[in-house]
Amino acid sequence: MRILLIEDDLDLCEAVRCHLIKDNYEADICTTGTDALFYASQQAYDAIILDRMLPGVDGMTILQSIRRSGIQTPIILATAMNDISDRIDGLDAGADDYIVKPFDVLELMARVRALTRRPAALIPSRSFSCGDLKLCKEKHSISCRGQMLSLSKREADLFEYFIKNAGQTLPRPLILTHVWGPDTEVEDGNLDNYIHFLRKRLKALGSRTRIVTVHGVGYRMEEADDS
Repeated sequence: MRILLIEDDLDLCEAVRCHLIKDNYEADICTTGTDALFYASQQAYDAIILDRMLPGVDGMTILQSIRRSGIQTPIILATAMNDISDRIDGLDAGADDYIVKPFDVLELMARVRALTRRPAALIPSRSFSCGDLKLCKEKHSISCRGQMLSLSKREADLFEYFIKNAGQTLPRPLILTHVWGPDTEVEDGNLDNYIHFLRKRLKALGSRTRIVTVHGVGYRMEEADDS
């Protein structure tokens, strides 16, 4: 499972990140509101931990923007504001849970586990479609017109990112940061190899969807033009 941590206190970020990894979560970290809005819009997370007081765009604005976009990812709002009215405002704005700073990281982890083990009917869909393709993240599979192929976790993560951003040119650094993580050192050749694997999957399925190389920039997923 993947968690997005939106927090500008770097020491707190590191402490929370270590506990998330220990609990077998993957973690992405944002320290500004502008970055947070972009990462949250990718809808690739099982839960979001959101600091209410952030530089630039504040946490409440981010929370409201996320919910207006129709994104239902569970959100824990973290803040030093302890008045009951502040808690009510946060929950009414769309937060699923609320934790007051300073908090014990172990309590935060318990709250994350509680949100991420919700019944499947309450969890946003983990199936994604583009053209004739359908990706099932739970099963790590991709299907097209009745045919299905199994995927590695990395292949599934890449397909998810491309499908969610179909038609958009995705720069190489952005793909590497999103799929491999911001702190992971990955050679460009590794991405090229996986793109080769994904193209082989599309060919084996006979899909009209393709991944196009945008030279000097990155890649784009699009439907083939029969004309």
